[in-house]
Amino acid sequence: MTTSLYTVAEILAATGGHAPDLDPVTPIDSISIDSRELGPNALFVAIRGDRFDGHDFVDTALANGATAALVSRGEGPGRVVVPDALEGMRDIAQAARARSRAAIVGVTGSVGKTTTKEAIRIVLEAAGSTHASIKSFNNHWGVPLMLARLPEGAQFGVFEMGMSAADEIRPLSQLVRPHIAVITTVAAAHLEAFDSIDGIARAKAEIFAGLEPGGTVVLNADHPHIGILLEEAHAAGVQNIVTYGEACGVDWQILKIETAADKSFATIEHDGVQYELVLPVPGRHMVANATAALAVAHIAGVEPEVALRALASFGAQAGRGQRSLLGPREKPLLLIDESYNANTASMDAALEVFAAQAAPEGRKVVILGDMLELGAQSDALHASLKPAVLASGAERIYLVGSGMGALAAALGPDRVAAHTQTSAEMAEIVLNDLAYGDAVMVKGSNGVGLTKIVDQIRQRFTGH
Repeated sequence: MTTSLYTVAEILAATGGHAPDLDPVTPIDSISIDSRELGPNALFVAIRGDRFDGHDFVDTALANGATAALVSRGEGPGRVVVPDALEGMRDIAQAARARSRAAIVGVTGSVGKTTTKEAIRIVLEAAGSTHASIKSFNNHWGVPLMLARLPEGAQFGVFEMGMSAADEIRPLSQLVRPHIAVITTVAAAHLEAFDSIDGIARAKAEIFAGLEPGGTVVLNADHPHIGILLEEAHAAGVQNIVTYGEACGVDWQILKIETAADKSFATIEHDGVQYELVLPVPGRHMVANATAALAVAHIAGVEPEVALRALASFGAQAGRGQRSLLGPREKPLLLIDESYNANTASMDAALEVFAAQAAPEGRKVVILGDMLELGAQSDALHASLKPAVLASGAERIYLVGSGMGALAAALGPDRVAAHTQTSAEMAEIVLNDLAYGDAVMVKGSNGVGLTKIVDQIRQRFTGH
């Protein structure tokens, strides 16, 4: 027998709202901020975003079947009225966390946090009922929305936390209150809001502020800023620190990595015991993400063998290295979709994987878009990609965005097939050049819009 996520009475108790026309025992089984995506017995939360105000869609949500709407203005049936709808959703999230007995994991980092969150979700799901953030819902509204959806009976909860400036992760962690906090890595991302990468490291370390007493932090040691993270962890009073990576002396050490076109193999040692890790995706960075999941699973009481079996079916997600063979089996086009995000560390990792990838029966092609929010260092960081691009073996190099102008200049006109300012301009050029048998990797920051090029490639080479 399934129980409701909440009742209207519990929503009112959590938020202090009032809804005189709603029956207090009415069940609420889902929470949404999108009037087009409503689950059963939905509570629609009318938050104000950068582009839309949810209050403009309350009537639509109720007409589409929402049981109730959490609003801060407007009157009418089905409305739960609170002073601020976003704060009301945070109140619901806080209530969900307070009643939960789940082991809670929080994940942040400059690179790999969504993929690591998914790896952790997969290993914990193999052991019990697991609730996890979807997509990249990791900001000031995404985290409370995901936490508010935490079922009372879940055994595990996994939440991703992101930031673009200082003092953004701290309140998210204090809301989630993780028992295990993971930092995947620290790299040049969102630099326009920081004086240095050291500042980014300290901002990531804000996740320690919400760690439950007796909790554990899990840190990737394979970056130059591990010292800052350890310093911040000690300053926050963290007692339990677990490290992982290829570095010597870590708790979960990656001893040996072998990568094939579509697989990774690694030996992981912990406490004198060696484990053989097999992943159905290539890349050292994917091995690191999976090793973090192994460490988390162990801390959460999941046997390593259970976690290893789960990771054997762990694949990359759309926009984060997902691989597709399009068209005829005898001569397909290989599409590697890395279009969701990019910074120098993830660019280097993706290009390293692509270097080991042969085209099915044609050319190797890269389409690279701007790495956004890099501030004054943007030109230098874009130009610094030159060695990795050349080492990738790409025969056709396409660049999109103003920041990529620095890489275009570094590579020289003979090496760059085309450089455009927008993805729309690039789409037509690329679609007219690609052919079955080619291998193409698409990577850039989400704001560049390379996902549209990925969609058009899929449509052109699959016919739908």
